[in-house]
Amino acid sequence: MTPYQAPLRDLRFCFDELLDYPAHYSTLPLAAEIGRDDVDFIVGEVAKFAQEVIAPLYVSGDSEGAHCEDGRVTSPRGFAEAYRRYVEAGWPRLGNPPEHGGQAAPYSLKLAVSEFMQAANGAWCMYALLNDGGIKTLMSYAQPAQIEAFVPKLVSGEWMSTMCLTEPQCGSDLNLVRCRAEPAADGKYRITGTKIFISSGEQDFSENIVHLVLARLPDAPPGTRGISLFVIPKRKLRDDGSAGDANAIRCLSIEHKMGLKASATCVMAFDGAEGWLVGEPHRGLKAMFVYINKSRLGTAQQGQAHAEAAYQASLAYARERRAGRAPSGPVSRDKEADALLVHPDIRRMLLTQRAIAEGGRALVLYCAQWVDRADTDDRKVREQAERRLALLTPIAKGAVSEWGSEAADLGVQILGGHGYMKEWGLEQRVRDVRITRIYEGTTGIQGMDLLGRKVLGPQRETLQEFTGEILDFCARHASDNGLRPLVRKLADATNRWRTMTDRIAARHSSDPDLVPAIAVDYLMFAGYVSVAWLWARSAQVANAKLATKSPEREFYLAKLQTAQFYFDRILPRIAVCEAAVEAGSSSLMAMSDDGFAAGR
Repeated sequence: MTPYQAPLRDLRFCFDELLDYPAHYSTLPLAAEIGRDDVDFIVGEVAKFAQEVIAPLYVSGDSEGAHCEDGRVTSPRGFAEAYRRYVEAGWPRLGNPPEHGGQAAPYSLKLAVSEFMQAANGAWCMYALLNDGGIKTLMSYAQPAQIEAFVPKLVSGEWMSTMCLTEPQCGSDLNLVRCRAEPAADGKYRITGTKIFISSGEQDFSENIVHLVLARLPDAPPGTRGISLFVIPKRKLRDDGSAGDANAIRCLSIEHKMGLKASATCVMAFDGAEGWLVGEPHRGLKAMFVYINKSRLGTAQQGQAHAEAAYQASLAYARERRAGRAPSGPVSRDKEADALLVHPDIRRMLLTQRAIAEGGRALVLYCAQWVDRADTDDRKVREQAERRLALLTPIAKGAVSEWGSEAADLGVQILGGHGYMKEWGLEQRVRDVRITRIYEGTTGIQGMDLLGRKVLGPQRETLQEFTGEILDFCARHASDNGLRPLVRKLADATNRWRTMTDRIAARHSSDPDLVPAIAVDYLMFAGYVSVAWLWARSAQVANAKLATKSPEREFYLAKLQTAQFYFDRILPRIAVCEAAVEAGSSSLMAMSDDGFAAGR
């Protein structure tokens, strides 16, 4: 299996040249004490941790899997020790509140380096990287005493957090949540019910686990308007804040999954477990969405990270494996066959992987800048950032997770029969990345959120603003040599996005099935155009560097050539999306329910 190498040069390209992070950080109070040397140190050290500590556990963890016996979960060999080293290095503290033991840093820096860990060992990350959402949720909605009780130990990594939403009878439809909470005389609550699909609901990494749980109070109104949020520790708290006796929480089993086998996905029973209400009664879903939205951008990155790792493995194989001759004639005349890399179809697949990995990275880091702005104290900046993220988050989560699966699947195809075998790790990538299209809301849910709740609702103006920025870029560079063909295609695609949105707005009120029928196609269209903009910007930077005779000519030329490939071979997919949107819902809804079973 090809050893994973953190893509440091491309991260520096995104940070320093494409998205100008130095200028961005200069506007953030949080980044005032983070200099370039600090950024380089953090990036380099996390890269080493990913490559040297957790990447070697990727295949062995999948083979061994997580174990559950009598309610106790054991992670694969080496996982808990790797987490101990992660905590000792202080990485959980990065980007978390200094007043609770954290290290001040922009969210974007932590997200940028988490790519390395996700690519190196996504299953290990399902234990180690869940705390930030819990911390953010508690800091936003919990009482001071609750924050003091839980946040410092989550920041340090001593304790770990989970998000408990799903129940046996309800997945994405949280209207159906039945878990109940009864008020107790001591001001606490007793929570009873079963939750499923709980990542790291039980584990052997930390002595205590802080569960954030959705449940209903006795007087709760029906539907999502009646859901409250509770914080429930695995072990009750002593008067000094340390972990005491076991709470009434049991891990009934762990799921036998398609992928991420080393990660414990738990069925959890709360049997009158002791906990506290977080925020206002019946407003728990709003609070939990702090956790969910944080996780959605992280899920986009998981898809992108798997694409990067799949590309690295596929490229290494294609450069070494020999089969056939180049169509234009032998390249390695002293060998009995040429490397796979000479074949056009192999290049098609490799360039698709590369365009997804690098374009997805640029989109995730672009979104991360807006998260940084949303965390500032400037109300106007924060409100603009929240609007922009409302638009971009479902695009990034939905599109990049879909592309991550595509890139991993192409890796299997490039390796052929070897890709189908375990030894090279590509079939594991296919299994592991597949969940990113499901959790934190399926692609269909992201599409309906984008189109139904956002674009056809309060974020229509935000879409106009975002697409206006793309068109402004096109206008500024319409005459640039080498960039003109890309800019022309980008402007056309962006105007088609606007026109398509106008047409949907005019049609949807007369067809209740329209939005859910076309939402995924609309989202993918938006994803292709958004990344096309970032590829056009990348080409602009590369052209400028090539004009200065940069010593890194090969790097910038490859960046320019990948951009050209994206515009030639991937952006045209919007025509299929557009045609599907135009077709509407009629062919989807014409068949009767019995018709689906006809002939079966």
